[in-house]
Amino acid sequence: MTKWQGWTTRTVLAAAIVVTLGTAPARAASKEIVELQTQVQQLLDMVQRLQSTVDSRFGAMQRLVEQTADNAAQVSQAVNAMQQKINAQTDATSSKLDTTSGQIQSLNDSVDELKTRIAKLDKSIQDMQGQLQNIQNPPQPQQPATGAAGGPGTAPGGAAAQPAQQQAPPLKETFQAGVRDYNAAKYDVAGGEFNDVIQYYPDDDMAGTAQFYLGEIAYRQGDYADAVKAYTAVLDQYSGNAKAPAAQLRKGLALLQMNKKDAGIRELRTLIQRHPQTPEAMQARSKLNGMGVRITATR
Repeated sequence: MTKWQGWTTRTVLAAAIVVTLGTAPARAASKEIVELQTQVQQLLDMVQRLQSTVDSRFGAMQRLVEQTADNAAQVSQAVNAMQQKINAQTDATSSKLDTTSGQIQSLNDSVDELKTRIAKLDKSIQDMQGQLQNIQNPPQPQQPATGAAGGPGTAPGGAAAQPAQQQAPPLKETFQAGVRDYNAAKYDVAGGEFNDVIQYYPDDDMAGTAQFYLGEIAYRQGDYADAVKAYTAVLDQYSGNAKAPAAQLRKGLALLQMNKKDAGIRELRTLIQRHPQTPEAMQARSKLNGMGVRITATR
């Protein structure tokens, strides 16, 4: 019995007693007393039924509260489990993305090497064709020129011939050496080798890749300003290079490192628009989402 229910029962009994005592002196007839007692008994019965109803409803409400609490605990556990799964999937996706990015970079390097081999093969074929033409149509022999001093092979005034220009280093070997030194963190040596590739073979596709690696060297050394310049050179001078998406991604990250947030966000958005299906675009989306920035700029 609850506190309220006991109070109600005592109140009804007290009222019944007061009524009985107050009416007994006024009405001595036993019939009326019996009727009054009957009414009191009926009132007590009604109170007991009301008390029983209240007890049953209170019990039902208590069970409902307990069920609600159990359901809330189950929902909380389900939410926690789902959050853990989401976190695990996010970590796994990030790891796979990094692995895929590295594999794609290695694949691009292999493609660059294959292009170089094809170019060298084409050059060899052209040289062979030239030699074949010389064999079929040999040039007419010419008399050796006599200089002013009378000696063959000397320049006028007896000066010796100018020395030949410095020979260009081999493209493939120089580029591969730069990659090896870069992976070994020999950044000064690697930078010189990549600069040789750019200097002696500026029109080759490997020159664009070498320019990208110069940006990577600067980025790893914390020189973000030089890194941005190198990445910009890749985008401006070698826009068709396979490293162009990576250069734009790294340029955006370097700008963010320099606290140039607006410029960095602009580069990442441009990357997503130009190369939406690339792993670099996926990394750009992840970065912008982590910063709480919209992928598409609002107008």
